[in-house]
Amino acid sequence: MTWTPLSERLPSLPLILAGPILRKADSMTVTVWLALRRACTVSLQIYATHYGNGLELSHLLLGATQPTVAIGKHLHLVAVTAYAQTPILESDQIYAYDLVLQDSSGSYTLQQALDTENTGSTCISYFPHRLPTFALPPHDLNALKLVHGSCRKPHGGGVDVMPIVDDLIEQHASQPRERPHQLFFTGDQIYGDDVADPLLLALTEAGDTLLGWKEILPIDKPDGRVPPLYAQHLPPGERSNIAENLGGFTAGLRDKPENTKSHLFSFGEYCSSYLFAWSPVLWPEGFPQGPPYRDGKRAKQWTQEVAALQTFLHPLWKVRRALANIPTYMVFDDHDISDDWYLNLAWCLRVLGKPLGRRTVQNGLLAYALFQAWGNTPEQFEPSQPGAELLEAAQAWSATAGTDQAAAETIARVVGLPPADPETGLPQFRRDEQTWILDRDPGALTWHYIVRGPRYEVLVLDTRTWRGYPISGKPTAPPMLLSPTAFDRQIRHSLRPLGTPPPKQTLVIAPTNLIHLSIIDKAQELSLKQGKVFHNDVGDAWNMHKEALSELLAALFEHRRQVVVLSGDIHYGFAAQLYYWTRPQLTSPDEIPHVLVQLTSSAFKNAEWKTQIIHTKLKSLAPEQPQDWLGWWRSPELIEVQITPGRWRTVKLEVEDQVPLIRQIQTATGSEALSWLTAVRQPQFLPDWRYRIEWIKRQPAQPAFNNRRLPWLQAARPIPRGWQRRLTGLSWLWRNRWLQEGEEVVGYNNFGIVQFRHTPTTPPVVLQDLYWCPPWNPDCVVTSRFCGSLIPQDGQPPIPVLR
Repeated sequence: MTWTPLSERLPSLPLILAGPILRKADSMTVTVWLALRRACTVSLQIYATHYGNGLELSHLLLGATQPTVAIGKHLHLVAVTAYAQTPILESDQIYAYDLVLQDSSGSYTLQQALDTENTGSTCISYFPHRLPTFALPPHDLNALKLVHGSCRKPHGGGVDVMPIVDDLIEQHASQPRERPHQLFFTGDQIYGDDVADPLLLALTEAGDTLLGWKEILPIDKPDGRVPPLYAQHLPPGERSNIAENLGGFTAGLRDKPENTKSHLFSFGEYCSSYLFAWSPVLWPEGFPQGPPYRDGKRAKQWTQEVAALQTFLHPLWKVRRALANIPTYMVFDDHDISDDWYLNLAWCLRVLGKPLGRRTVQNGLLAYALFQAWGNTPEQFEPSQPGAELLEAAQAWSATAGTDQAAAETIARVVGLPPADPETGLPQFRRDEQTWILDRDPGALTWHYIVRGPRYEVLVLDTRTWRGYPISGKPTAPPMLLSPTAFDRQIRHSLRPLGTPPPKQTLVIAPTNLIHLSIIDKAQELSLKQGKVFHNDVGDAWNMHKEALSELLAALFEHRRQVVVLSGDIHYGFAAQLYYWTRPQLTSPDEIPHVLVQLTSSAFKNAEWKTQIIHTKLKSLAPEQPQDWLGWWRSPELIEVQITPGRWRTVKLEVEDQVPLIRQIQTATGSEALSWLTAVRQPQFLPDWRYRIEWIKRQPAQPAFNNRRLPWLQAARPIPRGWQRRLTGLSWLWRNRWLQEGEEVVGYNNFGIVQFRHTPTTPPVVLQDLYWCPPWNPDCVVTSRFCGSLIPQDGQPPIPVLR
């Protein structure tokens, strides 16, 4: 099929370009997000259904009307929210919603706005009434089903598993307690840095067409004689040097310039990325062919990327339908802007200190606010709120083709960009105890938020823009992912008792992990010593900054005994248990126990050969071992007991002169005849807090959907290339189920469903079922279960007291 630019196709496209996407929904509010190609007034109507099963509409419950915001000449966005004065929507019921769109030429039903004569009927419903539906979370925690996942790159490795969410909703569409209740995107909904060349071609052209103007990209040339730079001047596959040298971006510093060869820069490109990720409407029927467009090896790569994009597009209609039928919450990680975004102080200085780098971050954050954050916290976009100011500024900036400098400055301020030093152009910081944090306006949007359910709460953390960079360390030193102020605002304030009993269960969305594979930890420690922090994202994991991790645990457990953390980022899924003890009285050995379970799901679509290797039983050759970490607020006196045949002796251990002191210890190691352990002589030297990490075993895979083949999977299966092709050559071995039943991680594309089990006769547990496509039966779906205990453990300290 031939390439036809959007500018030629736009008049024939439907009114709705992307959406509807169901966003925040609770007993009093429902928010629906839409992207349109014309300005409209959008009316949202929420209906009950007969018998609460979704099959037939009943009476109207609530509604709202809101005009769209003109982000571009042909791009109009709205997140319309229907409010009730008192709780009106209930659990265990299925509700439907309808939309009516009014413009200068008339009124349109939802289906009319979705369809055209050329596209035919667009399916976003599971029922004959053709309206999207949803069910609120149940009061019974045992019936709650939360979906979470991250990292969805259109040309990433493996099949996109996001359409499976649609299959799950469809399977239980009329059962309010069985269908998934909420969906959490935990980061990297788009990739600003790693973009396929053919896709960038489409994104650049679509962005310029939808906005109706071309953004002039600022570059660092002081003589003022450089001609204007537009995105179209930076063709696909040719952006690596610009990204690194003029933008300061670091994704290509790991000797992989191909990671930034098609980096996004313009606002239109970022907007188009979301529209292409969530809807098939703007996609062209074909891309230019590789050989005429590229030569030699690059032509082959172009053709391969086109093939990968086509497999991504094939089931995209299912992704669109799923997003219309489940309340969806989102938060950024680094790739939503660019790889390593705000990783450390050095990144902030090198990127925000360059005009192109700063503009790109601003464009990415503005797009994030409009496409993701608006639906998370619609109350922030009400009149007189920061979001409303941002919408007004975005309209003004776009209406003047990006020349309204006052509007641009307002955008930068409201999305939280730090002011630039007028002399150096570098970003400004301010002190937060022993860290530097990016300065921001007090009226900037807040990216972290809380989702409250009937018996649970979900804290969604912003661990990107509230980092604490060490004052005394190198600019590349790992940061605190939350500064001291952020710990108070995002965690302690949110969990502080309000005069009512706390929820039965607390969950936390942490886009980057608290716990990693040990080999990843060692690789990052080596990279840190070598100064290659951008090679392995050194500083993005909580455990790279032990003081910050201990502060996180202390903040979480100040008012909660058990916590579940949902995370993503690392392109494999797993579960781990963290038992935590704190000793409130320094003179007493008595401890208060707590428990945390980390559930990681990654990636929706970005499998790598490394993750598929550790998925197998080969990983059992080097299994993850339990870890014991101890912490003191004052320097302890530690001894090592060495036991040899016929005798034993004690040796005083050297202790670092720092507070807090955090140290990993080995419990009794060796045999009865030859062993050693760490101990203290006085009770006051017992640790003030400690924690133990244990990996939860992955249970054998179970078939989903009654082992039924899903037709779309066969068509969406990517063509093997590179390392995938080499593995295919050993398919007789690689596809062996025994080999693929590893015990620790799921290394194929996956997403997780989180459930809880607690009965009067059984202890409380949290379950994570990871959905993935097995190589031994690639047209089917299986689930791997991880079961974590939610009971804090009373246990003896790992170090004895020897008097």
